[in-house]
Formats: sequence, structure tokens, C-alpha cells
Amino acid sequence: MTDLTTHPNSWLSPKLQSRSLPEKGGNGTYARVPIRQGELLAMFGGTVLTYEELQSAPPDLVHLSIQIDDDLYLISGLPGPGDYINHSCTPNAGLRGQVGLVAMRDIAAGEEICFDYAMCDSSPYDEFQCQCGAPDCRGRVTGRDWRDPDLWDRYDGYFSPYLQRRIDALRAEEAWERQRYLQPTGTTAVSVAASSVHGNGLALSHAAHHHSPSSRRPPVLMRRRLQIR
Repeated sequence: MTDLTTHPNSWLSPKLQSRSLPEKGGNGTYARVPIRQGELLAMFGGTVLTYEELQSAPPDLVHLSIQIDDDLYLISGLPGPGDYINHSCTPNAGLRGQVGLVAMRDIAAGEEICFDYAMCDSSPYDEFQCQCGAPDCRGRVTGRDWRDPDLWDRYDGYFSPYLQRRIDALRAEEAWERQRYLQPTGTTAVSVAASSVHGNGLALSHAAHHHSPSSRRPPVLMRRRLQIR
């Protein structure tokens, strides 16, 4: 019978192994054999805490946690090999759902398994200077990185579901802005409703309305910063 009091909270594919990686301040996870795109690599587990509760958790365990929704975090009380997967700004793995990790591409034997923490984090609970060494390294990993539009397409399908809802809402708002400014003068703007971001209670919708010539402005190219964390 499995002893749940000593069994690690996470699961790691037998095709991977965790080993010491002092240059990154701890451990890393590597492919023992070739991995095909889409293969399941790890499943995270543990206890669900709010942001406030996370503040009193041991710092060494906070580093092994993952944000799974608005104000909810999964922290591993019994760490195992599946908890030692590092960040990279050029990842080869991405999220499937809230707690699954899959290969984004074929991975060769010996490669380190990494994912971008922008796929899950939206708060400053575990920010740090990045040491991934990638050519496009952002330099610092923060809870705001998910807002970068360049990452939306690059990681499409690999964001945590709660972040994907936020991104969909921002995209819908941007589409509405473009349509509003491109609408011919004097005609009715088409209503566009963005998907609700359930965690924040955000619903973006715009009723049809008329624009006078004096109210029209050139297209705004900068993406709007909506009031979402």
C-alpha cells in the first residue's frame, strides 16, 4: 500500500530524471530518452493556498509552487522530482490545463526540460533574475510577463486556463478598438462582447453607438491595459 504521508505530491515521467544543477541554484530535470511533442512530462500536486496564506509558507516551498487561478496557488508540501522543473524564456515544455506539463516540441535525450513561468504566473509571489541564458532572455521573471502580446501567439494553447481567459478578453477588447476606429463616419459601430474572465468578474461588452467626425481619432496601436491583475 502506498504511504501517502511520505509519497511526493508531484509526478514525473520515467523518461525524465531530476539532478543537481548548482549553477541555477538547485536542481534541474532532463530527458533520459528522446521525447515526442505532446507527451506528458509531469503533473504538479500539493495543497491549494490563497495569496495571503502563501505569504506564511516556507520560502523554499514557495519556490516550488505554481499559480493555478486568480489568488490560488498549488504548493508542494512533499516535494519530489516533478517539482524541479526550471524556467526558460525559450521553453520546450508548456502547460496542459492547470497542473500538467507537456512537450511543446520533440526533445532530444540530455536536454533540460523547462517551461516559461509566464504561462502560469500573474502575481509577484516568486519573481527573480533569470539565468536561462536564452538569446531572447527577458532578464527578470515577473508576474506581469503574461501580458506581453509576443508570448500570446508563441505559447498559444500552453497557458494556464485562467490566464488564457484574460488573454482572450484582451484580444477581444483590442479587436473592438480596431473595429471602432475603422468604422466609416456616421455609421453604427458593431457591438463586440469579450469573453468573461470568471475569476475577476470581468465582462467586456460595448453597445452599438454613433461617431461624429469630430469624435473620430486615428487607430491606437498600443494595447490597452485593462484593470486585471
